[in-house]
Amino acid sequence: MKITTLPHLYRNVNRWGEILTILSKYGLADWLSSFDLHFAKGWLKDSHGETLTTQSRQTRIRLALTELGPTFIKLGQILSTRPDIVGVPFAGELAHLQSEVDATPGDAVCKVVEAELGESVDELFDAFNPTPLASASIGQVHAARLKTGEEVVVKVQHPNIDQKVRIDLDILAGLAHLAEGIPEFVNYRPRATTAEFQRTLVRELDFGREERNMLQFIQNFKDNSTIKIPRPFPKYCTSRVLTMERIQGTKLSDREAILAAGLDMQELARRGAELYLEMIFSHGFYHADPHPGNILLLEGNIIGLLDFGMVGRLEESLREDIENMLLAIVNSDETTLTDVIIRIGDVPFNLDEGMLRLEIADFVGHYGNQPLDQLDLSSLLNEMMEIIRRYHVMLPPQIGLLLKTLIMLEGTAREINPRFSLIEVMQPFQKEVIQRRLSPKRKIQKVRRVMLEVEQLLEALPGRLNKILAQVQKGQFDVHLKHRGLEPSVNRLVLGMLASALFLGSSMLLSLKVWPVLFDKISVLGALGCGLSFLLGLRLLRAIGKSGHLERRDDFRDG
Repeated sequence: MKITTLPHLYRNVNRWGEILTILSKYGLADWLSSFDLHFAKGWLKDSHGETLTTQSRQTRIRLALTELGPTFIKLGQILSTRPDIVGVPFAGELAHLQSEVDATPGDAVCKVVEAELGESVDELFDAFNPTPLASASIGQVHAARLKTGEEVVVKVQHPNIDQKVRIDLDILAGLAHLAEGIPEFVNYRPRATTAEFQRTLVRELDFGREERNMLQFIQNFKDNSTIKIPRPFPKYCTSRVLTMERIQGTKLSDREAILAAGLDMQELARRGAELYLEMIFSHGFYHADPHPGNILLLEGNIIGLLDFGMVGRLEESLREDIENMLLAIVNSDETTLTDVIIRIGDVPFNLDEGMLRLEIADFVGHYGNQPLDQLDLSSLLNEMMEIIRRYHVMLPPQIGLLLKTLIMLEGTAREINPRFSLIEVMQPFQKEVIQRRLSPKRKIQKVRRVMLEVEQLLEALPGRLNKILAQVQKGQFDVHLKHRGLEPSVNRLVLGMLASALFLGSSMLLSLKVWPVLFDKISVLGALGCGLSFLLGLRLLRAIGKSGHLERRDDFRDG
């Protein structure tokens, strides 16, 4: 949907006003920070009273996303998994985004539960604590006890959160449409990134998916007694309510309690890492949020996992590519690593492949010669992602999520064992990977997959060729050429779009009298925006005056 359509603006006018007010504040802070205006430094502050102009641009973006609310917080968290798009430093800053929000009152929570499950809370539960254990952006969790005596945790969505999220997603789609035409945002792939985010968040709104994730993990580890996955109770679960077994233990973040229990920190780090590597390389289905708060230590040295809203899935072919990447790094094989990156990534048409291969060779040469017990996987992966980003190669989202998970996993393990090396733990899996690939079963599966793809190609090829030939015969076959000499005209077009969008947004601020206001009538931000749009318009007219035309027709004459 185009951002300029009136129905779109009318539907979400109030939310547009909120977003534009917040963005204007942080945009103005960014602009003021570039000038040495000491008297103006303290004008703009965040919701906690911190001066914005003294913060870094990355920090200001994180604070803006926090102030914009749950949907934008989730967007930032998704972008933190994509250092290939936003860069490692920015991704690291976004990783600090917190999902904690003010809790919904207990009576409102009970109404949601009763509406979803069809009975009163007293009929459903023997006990239900209206005070939440924690409150996040999508929902909050409450301790309860079933009539059968089981201690449970009930995760409940905030009232009307799905409606609020969908409004924000509609607005984000409009912003992405606008950003797609701005050169500075092209490398961020705004429309593709927004579409990916929409799919992810809509899935997260369905607690039924998290329930199925838990059941899948239980099935995968049914023969492993060293890991505990909370069991869901389907009778008490819907798309907005999730009831699960309550498991209690020591959080991995509570280092003092772990030391007091006399547990072997080195062994715990190794076992936890092995469980995750088994999920990734054996199951192709893994828990994608291994921060210390989601990992518990239970009696008997059992590791418990919490929060299954964010999971990763790896299809067989993609898993092979990831295995090839990691094996290439360990074996100092820069050729294989570069080939895999080019094959699986979205590569720009003007990629300097030669320079990319040189940088990858230098990268592999640096890390490949280090002893495994001294190799920092987080630094390795971050540097590789920076190289990929510099050449504007966009990796599949599954790989971005996996690499972030591996970085988080090593960081979490090092909190309890500073000398931990994930690469060292991965060594046995390297042998397992090779053995699995050489197994007759794997070879047969691969041959079957290739034969099926060839069969599908052979079946479709004649029909597609006939269609192309028919189009050529009817004169309906068009060849589209991409022109590379339109930069000045495009720049003017973008400037005009920006001036128009700024004027429209500022006019809305003026009409809504968005704070702060002068004379009880004029929005300061709206007035500033209108003034800035006027200046942009003058600049556009000046540029047109210098060239004589909006477009240079003489550049396109024949012969």
